[in-house]
Amino acid sequence: MLKQYETVFIATPVLSDSQMKDAVAKYTDLIKANGGEVVYEEDWGLKQLAYSIQHKTSGFYYLIEFKADPQFVGILETQYRRDERILRYLTVALDKNAAAYAEKRRNNKLGAKAAPAPEVEEAPAAAEEEIAND
Repeated sequence: MLKQYETVFIATPVLSDSQMKDAVAKYTDLIKANGGEVVYEEDWGLKQLAYSIQHKTSGFYYLIEFKADPQFVGILETQYRRDERILRYLTVALDKNAAAYAEKRRNNKLGAKAAPAPEVEEAPAAAEEEIAND
């Protein structure tokens, strides 16, 4: 039975855009090659670290939400440890409540991108004139 997981890794900030995409592709392909299913991916971008890691003060954060066999997590984390591009990683199993929250968060994020920007109401011209006369 497949369980749902969420993994976040921090990649070294010296990677180019194409190198970062290669790193992400490596892990998504690894998940798929081991019978898993990638549910969601999100690039959090370059962020400052709370403390330096390997003399680096920033890193590229990336989130992958996936379903896989529980034994696969060990394989994934071994690959993270072997990859010199990865500074830190964290993989957590999602229970039913966390999975529901993650789905709600995904839908809100996807809905926010699709929704049009709210229209700003214009102030009445008379109010603007009063402000200008003061």
